[in-house]
Amino acid sequence: INMDPLFLAWSYFRRRKFQLCADVCSKILEENPFDQDAENTSLASEAAWSLKTRALTETVYIDEVDVDHEGIAEMLDENAIAQVARPGTSLKLPGTSQGGGPTPSVRPMTHAGRPVTGFVRPSTQSGRPGTMEQAIKTPRTGHTARPVTSASGRYVRLGTASMLTSPEGPFLNMSRLNLSKYAQMPNLSKSLFEYIFHNENDIKNATDLAALATEHAQFKDWWWKVQLGKCYYRLGLHREAEKQFKSALSQQEMVDAFLYLAKVYQRLDQPLTALNLFKQGLDRFPGEVTLLTGIARIHEEMNNIASATEYYKEVLKQDNTHVEAIACIGSNHFYTDQPEIALRFYRNRRLLQMGVYNCQLYNNLGLCCFYAQQYDMTLTSFERALSLVANDEELADVWYNLGHVAVGIGDLNLAYQCFKLALANNNDHAEAYNNLAVLELRKGRVEQAKAFLQTASSLAPHMYEPHFNFAALSDKV
Repeated sequence: INMDPLFLAWSYFRRRKFQLCADVCSKILEENPFDQDAENTSLASEAAWSLKTRALTETVYIDEVDVDHEGIAEMLDENAIAQVARPGTSLKLPGTSQGGGPTPSVRPMTHAGRPVTGFVRPSTQSGRPGTMEQAIKTPRTGHTARPVTSASGRYVRLGTASMLTSPEGPFLNMSRLNLSKYAQMPNLSKSLFEYIFHNENDIKNATDLAALATEHAQFKDWWWKVQLGKCYYRLGLHREAEKQFKSALSQQEMVDAFLYLAKVYQRLDQPLTALNLFKQGLDRFPGEVTLLTGIARIHEEMNNIASATEYYKEVLKQDNTHVEAIACIGSNHFYTDQPEIALRFYRNRRLLQMGVYNCQLYNNLGLCCFYAQQYDMTLTSFERALSLVANDEELADVWYNLGHVAVGIGDLNLAYQCFKLALANNNDHAEAYNNLAVLELRKGRVEQAKAFLQTASSLAPHMYEPHFNFAALSDKV
C-alpha cells in the first residue's frame, strides 16, 4: 500500500528530512500545479506548496535573535547619539572593570576593549571600534573585532540558497508574486514570508508582505508586527522596528518580542534600557533562560564580570546543560586564579561529559591543568587540541599557549620555537610578537626586540604590554 504523498512529505518534514520533503512536494505540484489566481486550485496542491516553502526555509533557517553582524556601514549610522557616553551606560566604551572582575593585566582584552569571553558569539566576533580608521586597520578574520560589511557573506549565501534547491532555478519568481492576494490568505502568507525573508533574503518584498498582512489583520496580529520589526531592523530602521516590537508586546507578551526589542536597544547602544526590558520580561516569564542569558551577556560586554557570572549561575539553575554559561563561568574562574574550579567546569562534570569535543575545550583544559599543577595532563590536552584544530588561527593559539607553558617550566628555547610557530600560522598574532620581543631582549637582540614590539603595538593598539615593554626597553637603551 502506497502512502499518500502529502502525508509522506509531512512525515519527512517532522523528521527534519527537509530536502526529501521538498522533493515529494515538487512531484505533487507537477501533477497539480498551484496557481494563486485560479479558483479551482485543489487543497492538496495548496498544502504541498506551503509545505515546500517551509521545508526550503528550514534548510537555511538561522535564528535572528542571536545573529547580529554590525558592518562598517553601521558605523556611519545616524542613530549614534552620544560620542562620549557616561561610564557604565555604553557598549562602545566599556571602560574599566566595574564589578570587581580581573584587570587587563590578568584577563586579555579584545580589539573592542572588552575582556575575552568564554564563549564565541556573533557580538563578540564583530566589535565596535571607535573610528573608521581603526576598523579598516583591524585584521579581517573571524576572531578579531573588524566589523564585517553590511552585505555579509551569510546573507549572500541565503539569497542564493533557493537556486541550489532546484536545477530549474528558483522555486518562486518573486517579481510575479501578487503579495496583496497572498496577504489575505493566512494559511499561506506566514510560510511565504519566512521563505522570502530567510531563503530569498529579499527584505523589500518581505516588508511589503508583512505590511499588507498586518493591515489585513486590522493591526491585531502580534506575529506580523514582530516580522515587520525584523524587516525594519535588517533595513537599519531601528526606531521603526522599536515601534513594531512595542506594539506587538502590548498585544501579546512573548519571549521573542522581548529579545528582538532588546536587540534593537543594544544596536542603539542603550544597554541599560535593554537590561530593564529583560527584567520586565523576567517578571512576566520567571526563570526564562534566554532572558537571563541576555542580561549576563550585556553585563559581560560592559566589563561587569561579577554580575555576569551571577546571572550565568542563575542560568545553570534553570538549565544545567547550558554550554555558554558553563564556558563563561569556567573562564571567569580561570582568570580569577582558580584553575582547579575551572577544571571542574571544563572536564570533571560538565562540558566533556556533555559531548563537547573540540580544539578550544582541550586548549582550555591544557591551560587549567598547567596552572593547577597537573602537569601529567597538560601536554596530553594540548596534543589533543593540536589534532582537532580546524583553522590556522586555532593552531596559532594552541602554539602560543604551549609557548606560555614552556616559559613557565623555564625552557626558553622551546618557548621561542612555539611563538615562532604561532606566527607562522597567524602572522597577525600580536601577543606572540610581544612575547618574542621579550625573549629576543633576553638574548641581547635589542633591534629585533624593538621591531617585534612595534609590530605588536600596531596590530593591537588596545594592548598595554607592547607599549610598556617598548618604554622599558627605550629607557634601558
